[in-house]
Amino acid sequence: MGRHRLARSPGRPGRRRPHGPDPHPLTHTEQGVVDCRAPLGNHPVRVMPSDNLCSYGQRMADDRPTPADPTPHLAAAKRNGARQRDLPPELDPGSIAVLSGATFMYSDPVGDIPVGSIGGLVHLDTRLLNRWMLTVNGAPLLVLRSGTVDHYSAEFYLANPELPDLPADALTVRRRRYLGDGVHERIELHYSATEPVRVELRLGVGSDFADLLEIKSGVRERAEAIARRHRADSGRLLFRYENGDFVAQTEVHASPVPDRVDGDDFVWVLELPAGGDWCVDLKVSLPPGMGVVEPVRGDFEDVFRHSAVDPAARWRSVVGRFSSDSNLFEQVVEQTLTDLVALRLEAEMNGQRVALPAAGLPWFLTFFGRDTLITAYQTLLGGPRLAKGALVALAGLQGRKVDDFTDEEPGKILHEVRNGELTRTGQRPYGPYYGTADATQLWLILLSEYWRFTHDDELVRSLRPNALAALEWIDRYGDRDGDGYVEYLTRSPEGLGNQCWRDSWDGVRFSDGRLPVLPIATCEIQGYTYDAKLRLAELSEGPLDDPDLARRLRADAERLRAAFNRDFWVEERGGYYAVGIDGDKNRIDSITSNMGHLLWSGIVPEERAGQAVRQLMADSMFSGWGIRTLSMDEAAYNPIGYHLGTVWPHDNSIAALGMARYGYREEANRVCLALLEAAKAFSFRLPEAIAGYQRGRSTWPVQYPTACSPQAWAAGAPLNFLRCMLGLDAIGGKLVVDPQVPKEIGRIMISGARAFGRHWDIEAVGSTGYVRLAEP
Repeated sequence: MGRHRLARSPGRPGRRRPHGPDPHPLTHTEQGVVDCRAPLGNHPVRVMPSDNLCSYGQRMADDRPTPADPTPHLAAAKRNGARQRDLPPELDPGSIAVLSGATFMYSDPVGDIPVGSIGGLVHLDTRLLNRWMLTVNGAPLLVLRSGTVDHYSAEFYLANPELPDLPADALTVRRRRYLGDGVHERIELHYSATEPVRVELRLGVGSDFADLLEIKSGVRERAEAIARRHRADSGRLLFRYENGDFVAQTEVHASPVPDRVDGDDFVWVLELPAGGDWCVDLKVSLPPGMGVVEPVRGDFEDVFRHSAVDPAARWRSVVGRFSSDSNLFEQVVEQTLTDLVALRLEAEMNGQRVALPAAGLPWFLTFFGRDTLITAYQTLLGGPRLAKGALVALAGLQGRKVDDFTDEEPGKILHEVRNGELTRTGQRPYGPYYGTADATQLWLILLSEYWRFTHDDELVRSLRPNALAALEWIDRYGDRDGDGYVEYLTRSPEGLGNQCWRDSWDGVRFSDGRLPVLPIATCEIQGYTYDAKLRLAELSEGPLDDPDLARRLRADAERLRAAFNRDFWVEERGGYYAVGIDGDKNRIDSITSNMGHLLWSGIVPEERAGQAVRQLMADSMFSGWGIRTLSMDEAAYNPIGYHLGTVWPHDNSIAALGMARYGYREEANRVCLALLEAAKAFSFRLPEAIAGYQRGRSTWPVQYPTACSPQAWAAGAPLNFLRCMLGLDAIGGKLVVDPQVPKEIGRIMISGARAFGRHWDIEAVGSTGYVRLAEP
């Protein structure tokens, strides 16, 4: 398909460009005839003399910004800002991860961290350990079995290989590890042979203090800047690194103390009798910081017997109890709740302690905009705490100024926060980075949904300045050229090319595979904007008590809806919405899953909803495991392309809610069931993305090669499935249901769901259901 030229509406009078130069200025040598018969607003179209068209077109292709190269004019300053989520390094399928807040430790199945691997202890985006190697008589141990116990703890059962003077399996080793107020590890040895033996137990330790962003690409050598202050007599290894104001330190303590310290290794020389036992405890200290959660507290036995003081257990205890005739659904929801509790972060904001979801393990244990907000929306069914935390935390970091390096603008909600050296020393823009064109609208949507489930007028009123600033960003900065649509174009040499949820460099493509030029207005961002304005109008009629603003917002939303349905709709191929409009005001004409987001937002007229649903459920889009991000009919389709044909659970959960909104409950249930069945293949935990292979031609669903797991909005997707089947909503201070529960699920029961400061019991089967206040 070729590009679709738009018939554009007049621009808004009196609008001014908020800041910055024209992104496509004509230079003196490029000047041609300017045609003032603009197809879009007041923006003239450049018409070049015919003899210059070929060379000019080549220069534009080479020099104009695209998502692959969004700042060609800054090419001299080496860009490192490619989306780090694109291709993170492979993890060993047997790797063991423990996590707690902004901390994780990745090791191999033996419990070791080999130098040169992507494993390590990472805290606040800095790798504190890149080497943690246990050997006996110089040889690594063999794994018998290992795995996580809780999200913050793991256990490893090991044995020795055949060695001189030590028969195979004569020595069994148990390593237990948990994250609490530091990393705690206990190593226990049992010697089973009949003759006494002397063995050398060695723990090799190292720290490269790599920034998390480096681990996924290439780590800068810091060896000469790392100071060591080891002491064998006190059982301490200490590594310290300083670079200007950035300071990082790793301190490891051992009890009993080692016989010696050899370089960076603890060494114990053990005389073991027949049937003898020996044990050592290790601790790695962790400094405080943003995102660090209240830790589990207790000794090893308490932690592993679940009798320790465990804040995660307290979180779980206040969530309603879910049950179903479907054992599969029960297990998926149980895993969902476990993962969401594990991925929570905590922070102090304006004097209050708040909790909010991180985006995912391992690379995204930090504050995000889009990911955090969508996950918080999903979790409202389990209670409002994470949603409130997300609203307060992101409002506290809302943009206040124009900053090209970080893409910050007044009123804008951030994209991502980092705390590592590259950010702290100004080499990367993540302190915070604001390169997202949809988080601001999603913040308003969450504010509305939070209020609908709580009627917390006080919080809404306290966030009024933030809500108005977000609205101002949408209208003044988000709409870059006054055409009525929110577009994106980074100004940072480290900025993201695509600033929508399809944020890989090639995530937005024409049907024939070409990349569009920037700035780009993607369709779902317009849907979010429409929904955000209607929701803010509702709040303005309610707790904000501003009826004039409400009327203005409803009128704005209606104008946007009318223009959008004229400009983004494509009649060909059965009718569908283009994924976006590019910088030349051409429709980006590929068929994508973003249509599901449009249904969720309500911007689709009733008469077109059926066409959108049919497109999403066509064989070219629906794989049998879910809706693909890109149709198989498009030139760029790739079943393992990050946004080019994979199936994303969160994307599907939004589409399912959208279908249900328009009455397409059977299709919505089909999507929900497909993803629930896929979860069974992943131990009931949905990964970030699934390959787009057709279900009928594959034995099982295939995880995207480098998907995060657990990943927050994938973990939260089953809660959207649950809400979809129940037809659950919060209206007028009550929970209401309009169930359409598929027969495969049978009965659904929720005891103690939290809303409006009270607890509710919900039960549904088929199309029958009830909601009632829970017994006190």
